[in-house]
Amino acid sequence: KKAAAKQVGLNVAERAKAQGIDTVPMLVMQVQKCSKLYTAEYRVHKIVTHDDALRLKGSLLKKQFDIKVPMADRKIAIPIDAKLKAYIDFSDFSEENIERDGRKITIVLPDPQVTMTSSKVDQKNVKEYVSLMRAHFSDAELSSFQQQGREAIIADIPKMGIIETAQANAAKVLVPMLTELGYDEADITITFRKHYEPND
Repeated sequence: KKAAAKQVGLNVAERAKAQGIDTVPMLVMQVQKCSKLYTAEYRVHKIVTHDDALRLKGSLLKKQFDIKVPMADRKIAIPIDAKLKAYIDFSDFSEENIERDGRKITIVLPDPQVTMTSSKVDQKNVKEYVSLMRAHFSDAELSSFQQQGREAIIADIPKMGIIETAQANAAKVLVPMLTELGYDEADITITFRKHYEPND
């Protein structure tokens, strides 16, 4: 009797899967449980350089001059290590993100987000050259260079491919969820709202 009841239960589940009954609410609930799904992590190493030459500018006998002062250079190279993480926030995921056409299902995922979770200066490998005629770089200048380095890393995010990696990895997480609900992998499409350009 138990075996027969179990078989009946399986048949009901299979029919529900075949007809797509209640799979969407179940899918929404499972995806929302992911909350923030971190799908990619990049470690970035960047060297910020600054060359500060002292120059004399002015005019003499109505002629302009711009002369580099010899032995008055300052140079610095600051290595910065940063960690970037890409994630998809599923907190607002709903049935509006799901399109179903018979057995075919399309999931339109929320926009991926990228955040810099940490950054630090490799103090041991900071290289500085200051000629005898110049003062060393101030703490304020060093702090400004470090901030410029972080901003440069953020500006380079579109060129790194982290968004594409985040999208591909999100699909790898969601496709098994859908196959468990009875969808064939060939009928599943995971997509995003748009193609992201560098300005995004």
